[in-house]
Amino acid sequence: QVQLVESGGGLVQPGGSLRLSCLASGSILDINTMGWYRQAPGKQRELVARITRGSRTNYADSVKGRFTISRDNAKNTVYLQMNSLKPEDTAVYYCNAQITAMPLSVSRDYWGKGTLVTVSS
Repeated sequence: QVQLVESGGGLVQPGGSLRLSCLASGSILDINTMGWYRQAPGKQRELVARITRGSRTNYADSVKGRFTISRDNAKNTVYLQMNSLKPEDTAVYYCNAQITAMPLSVSRDYWGKGTLVTVSS
């Protein structure tokens, strides 16, 4: 009953910026931690950033100072503002959220299908 849909990916030049969005929909009772992960070709999926319902944040060392995660609880949406992009940021970016939704009464992880970010000149 829950769906996460990412948007905002695309092609940008090194040094450019992109803003990713992820909207959660369905019979949602509560959303706890939300986060962004990425997977580059030939590499394992890795955590980029995550944010609690109270807006406490964590970032991977490789993006700290360049990326900012935020959320709008009223809109069930999480964002990732990406600045000073580098070619090594190229990856499919996935949204993740811990959600309690009907008919379940416990929280579980949900994943979006991903959005491609390509950083190239």
